[in-house]
Amino acid sequence: MAQLNFRASEIQIEERSNNFGPLPAGEYEMMIVKSDTKPTKAGTGHYLECEMHVISGESSGRRHWERFNLDNPNQQAVKIAQESLAKLCAALGIDEVNDSEELHDRPFIAEIGIDKKDNTRNVIWGYQPALGAPAAKPAAKPATALSAAPAKSARPWG
Repeated sequence: MAQLNFRASEIQIEERSNNFGPLPAGEYEMMIVKSDTKPTKAGTGHYLECEMHVISGESSGRRHWERFNLDNPNQQAVKIAQESLAKLCAALGIDEVNDSEELHDRPFIAEIGIDKKDNTRNVIWGYQPALGAPAAKPAAKPATALSAAPAKSARPWG
């Protein structure tokens, strides 16, 4: 048992808006603060779950959890997750991720909508760099056969 010495009548309670519904559709500056790999409900794969916080504006402090199905028997789900994670990485200015913590504490803009199947949930439709943040450099184009090797000269001196 814990000794408290607490009197509830002495505490002034402030009325706060406890809005636990979805965020209104729009663009939000966010940051990933926590991430972990978890097994799927069916136990046939794994997903990366990222806890994101809104870091500016009137909804500052609100949270959103995004899941990336990176290991799943449904290859379409994996493809969608990989594309979404690639877009997030581009917005963060990251090309290669070895540990999900590399995604943490970097601001980005998320385009948030309401899930069409469940209007009590948010979905992220896209990612953009935060204002002033550098975007990832585009992937280098592979060298073509013509540019891969120098042309041979018919002249022995050149």
